[in-house]
Amino acid sequence: MGKYRMIAMIPARLGSKRIPKKNLRYLGEKPLIQYPIDLALQIPEFESVWVNTESRELGYAAEKMGARFHERPPEFSADNCTNREFTYHFMCHHECDYVIMVNSTSPLLSVDTIRRFVQFVNEHDYDTILSTVSEKAESFYMGKALNFDLKRKVNSQMLEPVEKTVWALTAWKRETFMKLEQEGVCPVFGGVLKTFPIPKDEACDLDTEEDWHIAEGAIKARALSGYAEPQYLNLEGMV
Repeated sequence: MGKYRMIAMIPARLGSKRIPKKNLRYLGEKPLIQYPIDLALQIPEFESVWVNTESRELGYAAEKMGARFHERPPEFSADNCTNREFTYHFMCHHECDYVIMVNSTSPLLSVDTIRRFVQFVNEHDYDTILSTVSEKAESFYMGKALNFDLKRKVNSQMLEPVEKTVWALTAWKRETFMKLEQEGVCPVFGGVLKTFPIPKDEACDLDTEEDWHIAEGAIKARALSGYAEPQYLNLEGMV
């Protein structure tokens, strides 16, 4: 089972604005909220799987899907609320070594990725582990080159990768997170921090309709890839 006690927390607001009621909306053959629940329930290292929401209706629906319901106060579901507030509230009510946040807006995650993430948590002693996408691409920040020389062109394979936080999976050591919060220090990136790159095709975060369309396309492509052989252009007679 591993050396740490872990519980999975799936944050899910009912009152999302950019994609209204997105956690209830069907993506493919099931509602969005069911994706992280189905994945987390396949991880034996999780002592329990909780949906963290202000909505009792959503919480009761999650229970029927196999998860447990943690009811957060309504003020922790406001537009300006961050994972700092609702995670601390959750930790105050649940004993464990690590809280593993499985984002409800990351439906493209695979069981294999979550298993590798949990194994990574168990094999180390970090306070915070963030899922990221690692890319070898010429990158800028505020107009300045981050990982390349503007006066020198090199192949992309030679670049140092940049990592973008995607929040699909996050691990927080409960003791460290709560201690920092009680000291008035933001605990979200607290303590000894490590990144964990995940596959790019699993990193879609559903914030907009455009994101939703990307996820829909990916799910349809996955369904087809299991049945259809790749097709290629025949170059015979082209020259």
